[in-house]
Amino acid sequence: MNYRNMAKKVAVVSLSTAILLGGGATTFASGQTPSDFKETYGTSQITRYDMKQMINQHNDPKYTVPKFDASTIKNVESAKKVDENGKQIDMDVWDTWPLQNADGTVAEYKGYHIVFGLAGDPKNPNDTFIYMFYKKADDQSIDAWKNAGRVFEDDDKFKANDKYLERQSEEWSGSATFTSEGEVRLFYTNREAFKPDQDRFGKQTLTTAQVNLSQPDSKTLEIDGVEDYKSIFEGGDSKMYQTVEKAFGGGDYNDNHTFRDPHYIEEDGRKYLVFEANTGTETGYQGEESLYNQAYYGKSNAFFQDEKKKLLASDKKETAEKANGAIGIIEINDDYSVKKVMKPLIVSNTVTDEIERPNIFKKDGKWYLFTSSRGSKMTIDGIDDKDIYMLGYSANSLDGPFKPLNKTGIVLHQDQDPKDITWTYAHYAIPQENSDNVVVTSYMTNRGFFEDRKSTFAPSFEMNIKGPHTSVVKNSILEQGQLTK
Repeated sequence: MNYRNMAKKVAVVSLSTAILLGGGATTFASGQTPSDFKETYGTSQITRYDMKQMINQHNDPKYTVPKFDASTIKNVESAKKVDENGKQIDMDVWDTWPLQNADGTVAEYKGYHIVFGLAGDPKNPNDTFIYMFYKKADDQSIDAWKNAGRVFEDDDKFKANDKYLERQSEEWSGSATFTSEGEVRLFYTNREAFKPDQDRFGKQTLTTAQVNLSQPDSKTLEIDGVEDYKSIFEGGDSKMYQTVEKAFGGGDYNDNHTFRDPHYIEEDGRKYLVFEANTGTETGYQGEESLYNQAYYGKSNAFFQDEKKKLLASDKKETAEKANGAIGIIEINDDYSVKKVMKPLIVSNTVTDEIERPNIFKKDGKWYLFTSSRGSKMTIDGIDDKDIYMLGYSANSLDGPFKPLNKTGIVLHQDQDPKDITWTYAHYAIPQENSDNVVVTSYMTNRGFFEDRKSTFAPSFEMNIKGPHTSVVKNSILEQGQLTK
């Protein structure tokens, strides 16, 4: 069903006015009330019922992020840079992702493990660029990680002759694959500056480049430039995925537009990118009418009516109207251009605008999809600003339907004080060869909270996957930044 057809379901009390379509949420003119309906738009839903049930699982050790010993936590020693004044700066390192094989396992490049990650000056929140770290594959110490520096030179974005890259302000998260030709292919998010007076709203563009590496000696990897540096998918298409112009063009900047975190996968010889986004006009758009869609609530009609009544009267109503998070997918050609824009794999309308860092791989014939999310972005009573999640879903085929793991979708939960140095986020599940266990990585310590403590690789730990169930493996804490077991 498209958005025009959706409007036919509106019960018009006053016939003198019609639905007003603005840049942000849908607004109903005076005298109009939307009527209840149930429409999935061919996507899977993160429902309000499942999220409310998830609260009962918060204290279950199977889903609780392990407690870490703060006294053992180290900064990434090699995460240093020299600023324009020649001053050495110890950098924060937050979202990271390993160089992976097509099946999601960690790739080994000439005896090394490689991670790409966001790093920057703790005192400058706009200093967000991708660096490459590497270590010998058999050395698990955090001190083994070396820093090869920024992946891109400052002028690479201008040399690329790409109109979206020319406006790049920051580099945001993505993924990296080791191709069958032995090349390192990076995917990431190009984020332009937010300058609404110039009709620039912080557009996010899925981007790629081949990263060339050299090995000058047995202990060193160097970045030897990039090539085939280009944009793949710019900011959405409006129909499947919301554009930033649609979100902010009306002058309401309270929306939380996302179009980022491209994750590369292959299936039957085809290439895909899975990414974080927001639903478009033909996949269940945001707005007041979305609050009347039973598909977003789940469970029974009785639950729907009761929960809807509470939501409409709550202070979270406006946030819920704008909540239309999605995990999107596109098929790409061998040259990494867009082949086909596909419907979202899963959506979180009325629940949250932000389901981040999608991570998907195939295991035992099923696709497992994981995503990070924050309680501070959610609209569910009983979930608060301290709640941090990794949510998980599985399907028999890549196009779904995706069903929640552990009955509700909870995989990992943490409700730690953000000022604790052992606070973690951006959890990332890495499949291991011939194992039911995955290694979970994340970053630790919020940016800029401490003078001597930087955002750093968190200790990894193991999580077991069996069918529709997952559990944190007891006593499985690994070294900071460890990728394999």
